[in-house]
Amino acid sequence: MDRMDIKADRLDKGTGSGRTGSRFDVILDSVGRLLRRGAIGNLERMVSKMHPADVAKVLHHLNSAQEKRTVFELIKPDRSKAQVLSELEEGDLGEILTDVPAAEIAVLIKDLPDDDQAYVLNCLPEDRSQDVLKLMKPEDSAEVKGLLQYEPKTAGAIMTTEYFSLPEHTTAEEAIHKLQGAKDTGNVFYVYVTDKDDKLVGVLSLRQLLQVPPHTRFGTMIKRDVISVTTDTDQEEVAKLVGRYNLLAIPVVDKDSTLVGIITVDDVVDIIHDAATEDMLKMSGTQIEEEDELMHSSALHSVRLRVPWLLTNLIGSIVSGSILWFFRATIQEVVAVVTFIPVIAAMGGNVGLQSSTLIIRGLATGRIELSDVRRVFKREVLIGLLIGLLCGVITLAFAAVMHINLTLGLVVGVAMVCALVVSTSMATIMPVVLKRYGVDPAVAAGPFVTTANDITGIAIYLGLATAVLAHLK
Repeated sequence: MDRMDIKADRLDKGTGSGRTGSRFDVILDSVGRLLRRGAIGNLERMVSKMHPADVAKVLHHLNSAQEKRTVFELIKPDRSKAQVLSELEEGDLGEILTDVPAAEIAVLIKDLPDDDQAYVLNCLPEDRSQDVLKLMKPEDSAEVKGLLQYEPKTAGAIMTTEYFSLPEHTTAEEAIHKLQGAKDTGNVFYVYVTDKDDKLVGVLSLRQLLQVPPHTRFGTMIKRDVISVTTDTDQEEVAKLVGRYNLLAIPVVDKDSTLVGIITVDDVVDIIHDAATEDMLKMSGTQIEEEDELMHSSALHSVRLRVPWLLTNLIGSIVSGSILWFFRATIQEVVAVVTFIPVIAAMGGNVGLQSSTLIIRGLATGRIELSDVRRVFKREVLIGLLIGLLCGVITLAFAAVMHINLTLGLVVGVAMVCALVVSTSMATIMPVVLKRYGVDPAVAAGPFVTTANDITGIAIYLGLATAVLAHLK
């Protein structure tokens, strides 16, 4: 065994899911080296000892689809392959399963929870997913088809139909016996209680079930005020409820209050991650470009998605230039005015972006409701005023040290205060207005906020300078 083989052997003994990023880089580098050398035996042994989530991450970072398919084929047994599939990004999953026969896919995913099966099939072209469904057992395919009929990013689309429920006349002893013999119910966090029509009427935790006398009936101990969602509830609203009430799972009911599935906390974590990524990308002005597209989309596709917001910046810059041209006489008379234009523009944009980010995040997480707007608005304006006063004093001191006209220093200070107050006001109001009219508040941030505040800041500053021009000469 040479040095490379020894290194791989050491790595595959410690590739658990809780490793640091630097360790993952070493693992990824080792996988790449083994692939280039064709050391399939060592690579297979290394991959077989890794957590499915780590294998999925390695596959995501490999350079070519062929490398991904090669490593994927080395995963043993098939159950581990299926778990890796459920962890993969959509683009990676499509590349790996491109040439895999429908019959093999059906065998691979048969032991996955139905929501993971639906995820895999959703990532395939429509005709291929239909072929796979035809090859699955009727009872399995029926459940998956039911999930596929719901709109994407709704509770129905991400729920699992594998849950544990019992009628309300059940005793604690009967429930424990049935729970011990239950199969295909996934992780059981709660016992859901239904009536004779399968309508959800209550819930109790496993801890409650174990703490009561054996002959206690559910009807006397269940919590009837159940926190639930309907199949058409937006997935981000589901995440908010799970986070607000510290739930491990949340039941999903149809329009008739019939229990049809549950959403577990592991799926909610994925929703929160995706929502945070989406908001970040929108606020940076990349619109709907997904994180996965950084690895899989063409440069021209990315340009098409980014250009609209960059055009907003371009138009805003042209407007700012027009304002400078409008006040050209003032600038010609007192050239020192130019010194502070970048200062006013930068401070207004940055403070506004800070405020808008806080407001957008608060609206997204539910920590800020529309009823809180007045209080939040007053607070942000006060913050803008105080920051403006502080920065105004600093610029006035700078003007004195540099022997610049002190009147200009006062103009800059007043303009700074006004610009930052206006900036925080706009940054607070815009997301709220957009949310009220059903527009995603994240689009109000980034380029739009900074550009708008650049324009107003420069206009305020040069307007004040023009008003006191006689004292600046």
